[in-house]
Amino acid sequence: MKISFHFQWQWLSLAACLLPAALGAYPEYHAFVVKHSGRPINCAMCHRHPDGPDGAAPGQLGRLTPEAQERLGRARSAFEPGVKVDSPILNEFGNHMVQALGRKQLMELKMAPEQLAERLPADSDLDGDGIPNVREFLDGTHPLNRNDGHPWLLFRHNLSRNLTQIALTLAATAAGLWGLGHLLRGFASATQLKEEESEDS
Repeated sequence: MKISFHFQWQWLSLAACLLPAALGAYPEYHAFVVKHSGRPINCAMCHRHPDGPDGAAPGQLGRLTPEAQERLGRARSAFEPGVKVDSPILNEFGNHMVQALGRKQLMELKMAPEQLAERLPADSDLDGDGIPNVREFLDGTHPLNRNDGHPWLLFRHNLSRNLTQIALTLAATAAGLWGLGHLLRGFASATQLKEEESEDS
């Protein structure tokens, strides 16, 4: 039986995010986003390294310094919401989820990952692209990349943000065209006047 490359890529990406339970992995959320959005996302949505935390590259467990291991331990012990965390293997969005919900609630929601978007702060927008983190989570777009998002929502946000500049540009263009029109009419009138003077002479 043949398996499409797209399908293989999705599940290879998912497998890269799997960690032993003791490390607090949540592959259920990754699987949900892939299924819900239809996009082959990688671990970079929540982790510092796109291949996930397991490995020896920067942002992975094998590269952690003693100080980073202490930060990881504090993040893993943040079971209740509201605790500021700075896990060295999570990016800003991953740390945001732990701080907003706490690890206890994150572990409970693994059985119903679709409810994660309902529990996260609805108005939080870490990359400032006008699309809330929860929407980017559901869409499979990166909540820390302001250029990655639903095209229409990005267009609407950028239009709203630059509306004054666009209006000024349009006004300046209209004024320039109006002035150019008057200038051309002036040239035409001057040319006609010279022709009439030539005929009279």
